[in-house]
Amino acid sequence: MKTIHKILVVAVVIFTTGGMIVGCSSTKNAYTAATDVQDEFKIEKSGAQMWGEACNRCHLAPSPADYNDTDWSTIALHMRVRANLAENEIAKIETFLKSAN
Repeated sequence: MKTIHKILVVAVVIFTTGGMIVGCSSTKNAYTAATDVQDEFKIEKSGAQMWGEACNRCHLAPSPADYNDTDWSTIALHMRVRANLAENEIAKIETFLKSAN
């Protein structure tokens, strides 16, 4: 009687462990790639946000009212090179600065 009991206990443990392993295993196609999710939920920053982040990295950001539109164009061209900004980033920043002065 004790031998049958031990065999049943071992069988239950093996089946339970096997079930957990199979149930917890994953397949390659079950998940969405992280790059797909990042592209889907990518949030574009506004020119004001980029201006605050990019300009304050190295110096105090000047007020948009400190310069006129022509000055901001010259400053934007200079700071694009100095701050290593992409063309679309500096365009958004310049548009914000010109609209706010």
